[in-house]
Amino acid sequence: MRQVHALGLDLRDGLHGRGVGTAAKRLRRMLGVDGIVLADLDGTVSSHGRRLTADDVQAVLSQVFEYGGCARTRLSDGTELYACPLTVADDLSGALLATGEPAEADVEAAASLVSDCLDHAALRRARARIASANLRTLRAQISPHFVHNALAVISALVRTDPDRARHLLSDFADYLRYGFSEKGDYATVADELEAVQTYLELQRARFHDRLDITVRMAPEVLPVAIPFLVVQPIVENAVRHGLERKEGQGHIGVSGYGEGPLCVIEIEDDGVGMHPDLARSLLAGTGPEAQGVGLANVDQRLRAVYGPEYGLVIETGLGEGTKVTVRIPRFMRGVVAQ
Repeated sequence: MRQVHALGLDLRDGLHGRGVGTAAKRLRRMLGVDGIVLADLDGTVSSHGRRLTADDVQAVLSQVFEYGGCARTRLSDGTELYACPLTVADDLSGALLATGEPAEADVEAAASLVSDCLDHAALRRARARIASANLRTLRAQISPHFVHNALAVISALVRTDPDRARHLLSDFADYLRYGFSEKGDYATVADELEAVQTYLELQRARFHDRLDITVRMAPEVLPVAIPFLVVQPIVENAVRHGLERKEGQGHIGVSGYGEGPLCVIEIEDDGVGMHPDLARSLLAGTGPEAQGVGLANVDQRLRAVYGPEYGLVIETGLGEGTKVTVRIPRFMRGVVAQ
């Protein structure tokens, strides 16, 4: 089992990743053969042990690729060569070749294992592309509604309270700088929290200070890396669609804490709430466009990065406010804030 796990790490970037040479070496040791070749559709990618000529490799690959199954042949010196296909998402992507006295069942099992590793690698790359594309979409959709209102508030304060206007203008610049930052796909919880607090201060001024804000974040989750722009869109949704429509004082709370190996972040408001069916449609991306873009985007990115079990959880009801929970692993390979 340890060898299987190690092989998965060797091939986590696919056949053309940095670990493919180590994978070939490991496979040779696992199978106890004279040589191993890992090939793609064009030929040898990496090998360990006995080296084969390009003609020998192509001769057996042509059999594997033509008939879609394993092939056995004998080299000119009498050495046996056994090759089995490698597949990714059920598509032929290469072959595993073993020389010496390879046991057919062992080589077939190894090829199946390598195919599984390549499948997982392709899935990780696809998830990363989805997360990155959705982040670019979210950056492009920083709410013009908010920008307009923030500038209007600052403009109104220029004469009546110039000191506060200057402070809010600085906050607004910081907010835009963070939202359009090109540092990477991940930030720390502390970075996200700072952006959220800046956003809420701007909204508090717009609401003429009738917006009550509570932020509680446990120190152990502040350095946790999370996908960029996860918390702020949820907070913006709470303000726009929960509190803007509410009469009088409104409250929004942002909290975070560790729960074993998980980081839990909760955004809760006492606004007008929504029907649970509407909440489900927003996460599915089928709800009203103006409401659904931020939440659906965040939900899709979380699932793309961490897996389908790590999407948003929304608890709400008409007139009962809304609570959105983000629950993600505190540590995950490849998720690093820059």
